[in-house]
Amino acid sequence: MNYDLKSITWVLLVVAIMLEVSGTVAMKLSDGFTKLIPIMAMLVFYAMGLSLLALTLRVIDLSIAYAVWSGLGTVLITVVGVVWFKEPATVIKIVSIILIVVGVVGLNLENGG
Repeated sequence: MNYDLKSITWVLLVVAIMLEVSGTVAMKLSDGFTKLIPIMAMLVFYAMGLSLLALTLRVIDLSIAYAVWSGLGTVLITVVGVVWFKEPATVIKIVSIILIVVGVVGLNLENGG
């Protein structure tokens, strides 16, 4: 199979986002930095996620990579909060998430995706 560098880089960005979301969940599970295992997991997930993000910046423009990183990460952590941590899914929250997705898509379209 022959994969081009840009496709592989986008996959790495998605993995980086998943690691960042995992780090954020671990932070929540650390209960205010009082539980050692979640703290250690958070540090590992964040270090790995940021490392992969840094690698993607060699191929993907900073503005696009960071918009996708922060936007998709925000959407995913909101879903985790609602589903796993039983946070309320208010209309304002849902509309705000939609606006984040529209903004990230818009940036990608502007930049030729």
